[in-house]
Amino acid sequence: MFLGSTWFHTRGEPREAVVAFSMIDKGNWVLPVNSGVDMAYKPPFFHWCIAVVASVVGSVNEYTSRMPSALALSAMVLVGFVFYARRRNTETAFLAALITLTNFEVHRAGVACRVDMVLTAAMVIALFQLYKWGERGLKGVPLTGVLALSAAALTKGPVGIVLPCVVTAVFLWIRGMRFMKIFFSFLAVALLSCILPALWYYAAWLQGGEQFYGLVYEENVLRFLGKMSYESHINPAYYNVVTVVAGYVPYTLLLLVSLFFLHYSKPTGKPLLWWKRFKEYIRKMDDVRLFSLLSIVIIFVFYCIPKSKRSVYLLPIYPFIAYFLAEYILYLRRRHLKSLQIFGSIMAGAALLLTLVFGAVRAGCVPDAWFSSGRHAAQNLAYLHALRDTPLSFLDLVIVLLPVAVAFLYFRLQRRRGQGNGIIYACIGVIFSIFFALDGLYQPLILKVKSDKAVAGQIGKLVPEGILYGYHSNNPKGNPMRHFTVNFYLGDRIVPFEDFMPEKGFLFMGEDQYDVFMSFYGRDYVLEDVYNSGHVSCDDRRVNHLYRFRKTEGTN
Repeated sequence: MFLGSTWFHTRGEPREAVVAFSMIDKGNWVLPVNSGVDMAYKPPFFHWCIAVVASVVGSVNEYTSRMPSALALSAMVLVGFVFYARRRNTETAFLAALITLTNFEVHRAGVACRVDMVLTAAMVIALFQLYKWGERGLKGVPLTGVLALSAAALTKGPVGIVLPCVVTAVFLWIRGMRFMKIFFSFLAVALLSCILPALWYYAAWLQGGEQFYGLVYEENVLRFLGKMSYESHINPAYYNVVTVVAGYVPYTLLLLVSLFFLHYSKPTGKPLLWWKRFKEYIRKMDDVRLFSLLSIVIIFVFYCIPKSKRSVYLLPIYPFIAYFLAEYILYLRRRHLKSLQIFGSIMAGAALLLTLVFGAVRAGCVPDAWFSSGRHAAQNLAYLHALRDTPLSFLDLVIVLLPVAVAFLYFRLQRRRGQGNGIIYACIGVIFSIFFALDGLYQPLILKVKSDKAVAGQIGKLVPEGILYGYHSNNPKGNPMRHFTVNFYLGDRIVPFEDFMPEKGFLFMGEDQYDVFMSFYGRDYVLEDVYNSGHVSCDDRRVNHLYRFRKTEGTN
């Protein structure tokens, strides 16, 4: 509903959206070039999805760019619900679906113009389909699974095929299926899944040649080995643990609260005995729970190996964690209802506090002096003024009051006897209302200040048409910095200055880059400052200026 309400405010979203824009604008759906010289770092399935939606709606904008992620999340949740409802029970499946929708990491990815949610949905749907294929004894061809694997590979490379196949193969091997049958069956599925991606890779190689080959090798091989030509999200192994704990907010709080209600016993026996008990527990675990557990463990361990780690890499394990959380919450409802009541009260209190703080800001109870010092004082003041001074519509007032209404309904339900059946859904209702308010009002107001969209609007008035040039010093090889947000909102008009060395034109760069630029090109070019954005860019954290430039006389 609110996909288009928030302007692009990170460099990642416009970097993906501009690829889809260039597909439509230049008519190249195989290997489009944006910013004058850049090939997309990822395969094109996600960008195809944006371009298709934009072709129907009319333009590539915030809404159409985020729609594929939202649709992918919806499809993943629906398929997961059907999978668990048929093999466990409807309530567990429904609760797992709600938990998947309302944890921080999945929600964030589901409303963002990034490849991660489309990749996650394709991998998770492939896992479910391959499991169903295993139930049939690996007979026939799992066509839906093959298509999902192909989509995953066309979203982010071969890992989208490898991981679902490995997880399901290990599961079937543990359950006693012959290794050779598993190996050749999954090899055939993997090869079938490579056909569509291979067609694109070949067509892209015909266009991009060695440059395309080098990009693919770096992104898929050197990234895994930690030997990329530039550092990309280098993090230690424990980073993955921290990101999952943080990513599952607010349900990590429920787990923390519940620890105070569980009964504990002192461990008995030696480590060897513990290992035997663990193996017996795994052996007796039902198929659905074992498959879900393996999906979590294998994917998590795999993403601990590369040096490059991001929280979104682990998104495929979130629906399976949601399943175990659903079982655990139903257990708490039966045995430790008080823990759910405390968690729900905290969430309802947070909803009321959110509204109270916003009301205090609107009433002028938060003085500017509180934000007038510090490194980011100007931006923090702008955030405050956006929350305080922006006129509110009737819909905005509804959004503000919704968490209050849901919180009061929760407290009313909690006071009733026999409320156990509804307390879970009341808690989740409060969480939904908080996300609704953040997405619908608070985030758009705040992040409008952070976005470079207004800067792009001013530049568009000063230079309404034609190419502009951008400059960043010390661009790392293979990962050049660009003015992604401004470039997107200007319609992909900014190209790198150093790649073209034009006679004259307009140059967009940070004010701290001026001396660096002049040290390289000062003998050949004259610059005139025509526009100071006065805004800290969401892309490079610089205050950027627009300069008019020309070559000096006598310079070739």
